[in-house]
Amino acid sequence: MSVVRDLRVLLRLANFRRLLAVRLLSQCADGVYQVALATYVVFSPEKQTSPGAIASAMAVLLLPYSLVGPFAGVLLDRWQRRQVFLYGNLLRALLACGTTVLVLASVPDWLFYASALSVTAVNRFVLAGLSACLPRVVDEERLVMANSVSPTAGTLAATLGGGLAFGVRLLADNSDAVVVAFGAVLYLCAALASLRMSRELLGPDPDLVPQRLVSALKSTAQGLAAGLRHLAERRPAARALATVAVMRFCYGALLVTVLMLSRYAWSSTDAEGIGLLGLAVAASGAGFFAAAVLSPWAVGRFGPFGWMTVCTAAAAVLVPALGLPFTPTPFLVAAFVLGLITQGAKIATDTVVQTAVDDSYRGRVFSLYDVLFNVAFVGAAGVAALMLPPDGRSPLLVVLVAAIYGALALVLRRERREG
Repeated sequence: MSVVRDLRVLLRLANFRRLLAVRLLSQCADGVYQVALATYVVFSPEKQTSPGAIASAMAVLLLPYSLVGPFAGVLLDRWQRRQVFLYGNLLRALLACGTTVLVLASVPDWLFYASALSVTAVNRFVLAGLSACLPRVVDEERLVMANSVSPTAGTLAATLGGGLAFGVRLLADNSDAVVVAFGAVLYLCAALASLRMSRELLGPDPDLVPQRLVSALKSTAQGLAAGLRHLAERRPAARALATVAVMRFCYGALLVTVLMLSRYAWSSTDAEGIGLLGLAVAASGAGFFAAAVLSPWAVGRFGPFGWMTVCTAAAAVLVPALGLPFTPTPFLVAAFVLGLITQGAKIATDTVVQTAVDDSYRGRVFSLYDVLFNVAFVGAAGVAALMLPPDGRSPLLVVLVAAIYGALALVLRRERREG
C-alpha cells in the first residue's frame, strides 16, 4: 500500500515524527471530544433529541469554525507555531475540563454550546498550523508525499478517537463527563508532545516582518474574493468542488438519519444505541481508510472525474438498496460504502484543485473549499431536520439522496464525454 510505504519513508525524519505525534494526539482528542458532544446531545436521558437539535448543534459548532478558518493563517504568520501547538492544546485541555463541569451541572444548552464552540475555534488554528509547518520538517522532494500522508493519518486518528470515546463511555457507565475529561487528557498530551521541538523550528522566521494585523485581515478578505474569481475561471476545479459539496450534503443527511435511528428505532437502551452508533462510525472510518488505499489507483485508472462518476453511481444504487430496510446491518454496510465514496471523491477533488488552480491561488481556494465543505454538511442537517420523523425512518429522504447521487453521476458522465 502506497500510504504505508510513504509513511515509512517519512518516519525516518525525526522532526516529521515529532510533528506527526502532535497531529495524531490532537486529532485523536478531537475525535473523542466530538463524539462526546454528539452522544451528550443525542443520548442524554434528560433530553428528547430531535433532528432539529442535531442540526442546531452542527450549525453552532461548524459554521463559526468555517468562518474563522481562512483568517487563521494571518495570526499563524505572526505567532511561533510551536507555541500555538503548546498553548493552543493547553487551552483546549482547560476548556474541555470546563465542558466536563458543564455536563455534570446540566446547564442550559447555550452555555454548553459556547464552551464547545471555544474548543473547536482553537482547533482551527492548530490544524492550520500543522499544515503550515510541514515545509519546515520535510524537504521539498518529500513535501507532496507528506501533504498526502499527514492528513490521512490525522483523519484515522480522529476516527480512532471516536472509537475510544464510545469505549470509554460504555466502561464509565455512559458518563459523557468522563469522555470529555478523557479528551482533555489527550489535549494535554498533545501540548506536551510539542515540547519535543524547539520554539524556532516551526517558524515563522523572526527576520520576516509581518504585515500590520488590520491590513493583513483586510488583504485576506480581498484574497478570498480573488480566489473565488480565479475558481470561476477554472471550470474543472469549480465542478469538482461543487460535486464534493453535494456529496458531503448527502453524507450529512444520512448521518443525521443514523443518529436518530440509533437513538430511537434500533435500540431499547442508550447503551445499545451508542454501541450501534459506534459501529457505524467505525464502519465509515474503515471506508475512509479504504478510500486512501484505493483512490490513487482509481484516479490513475479512471481519472479524477471518472472516479467521482463511479463513486456517485455506486451510491445511487447502494443507498436505497441498503438504506430503505432501515435495519442496522445494511446501514452499517452503507456507512462503509459512504465513507469510501465520500472520501474517495474528496481525494479526487484535491487532485483536481491542486492541478487546475494556479499555485498563487491554491491556498485561498482550499480555504474556500473548507468553508464549502462544512456549510454543505450543516445544510444537510437542516434539510434532514425538516424531513425526518422522530424515529429517523424517512424513505423519502433516502430516495432523495439516492436521486441526487444519480443526477450527479449523469452530469459527471456527460461532462466527461464532452470534455
